[in-house]
Amino acid sequence: MLKIVGSFVLGIVFTGVLGWNMMGGMMFHEHLSPFGVEETVARIQHNIEAAGNGWSLSGLRNPAAAVKADGGNALPVMMVEACSTKYSGPILNEDSVRFLSILMPCKISVYKKNDGKTYIGAMNAGLLGPMFGPLVGDIMSKVAADQAKFIIMDPSKPTPQIIYPKAAGGGGGGGGGGSGC
Repeated sequence: MLKIVGSFVLGIVFTGVLGWNMMGGMMFHEHLSPFGVEETVARIQHNIEAAGNGWSLSGLRNPAAAVKADGGNALPVMMVEACSTKYSGPILNEDSVRFLSILMPCKISVYKKNDGKTYIGAMNAGLLGPMFGPLVGDIMSKVAADQAKFIIMDPSKPTPQIIYPKAAGGGGGGGGGGSGC
């Protein structure tokens, strides 16, 4: 009997350690882009504008520029910020989940790694949403479906122009602007 209980406890511990080690990789997605950083950003921006569902661009940040301005060195990193009032409204109107406003606007990061390739990173909204109950789970599953469309890029289509915010905003080397969230 002691062997059975010990094996059961060991199995739980092993599962917990395995889950803990995999959690970071599950909470975020990373995809290889076939384009450079600026072209990837421009294509994502145009996909967001075409998506419908209340999505609009709310900012473009360049944290690598801020690091360089401070005398440091960083590979290119740009963050596209977008928000859908269709999705943010119900969360912002509910006291029990309003703290999730910290996740707004949605951010998609485009960056270059030392291998010279460009990558797209985003939070796994579909995984994180259900942790906060049915309202947020339902909304975040829709956000996840839309985000998956944002990063689909057709190389046969001409390169769009990058959309720079009209109004200068907070830190990070890029401005806010747009309709916000």
